Amino acid sequence: MIVVFEGRDAAGKGGTIRRMTRYMNEKHYRVVALGKPSDVQRGQWFFQRYVEQFPTGGEAVLFDRSWYNRAMVEPVFGFCTPEEYANFKMGVRGFEKDLVQQGTILVKLYFSVTKEEQARRFERRKTDPLRQWKLSEVDVQAQDRWDEFTAMKYEMLRYSHGGHPLDHHPL
Repeated sequence: MIVVFEGRDAAGKGGTIRRMTRYMNEKHYRVVALGKPSDVQRGQWFFQRYVEQFPTGGEAVLFDRSWYNRAMVEPVFGFCTPEEYANFKMGVRGFEKDLVQQGTILVKLYFSVTKEEQARRFERRKTDPLRQWKLSEVDVQAQDRWDEFTAMKYEMLRYSHGGHPLDHHPL
């Protein structure tokens, strides 16, 4: 099983993951939060670094952000080219369809908050010593780019959702 946690900064992804895994057997799950890709990874097939983290039989992997960074954060901040973004849009449904057809359970969750709530949470991160480590430069810019993220979110949901992958294939 793969569970993808996506959404706005400060929307509660990490807290939800902690609550979900609190009573889970650590032998049967992993939480994956990949950082910035290395130079080697930038030269590979885009999905490769995620595939390397996929679960083995009987295991669940929870992605704290995922390949959907290419759909939202990267184009908004110019971390990918328009061609890389277009290739992602064309390939993500087939990539996920293949996963499901091979027997992987794929759950995708999107978390959101209002602009005001996000601002309140960012302010709390600035002043709370236990949360200061969570605040990044990208987070600070998220408020200024709220409308861009909103547009990208709806675009992502439009091209990445196709219902159940087998819905379009008669048995």
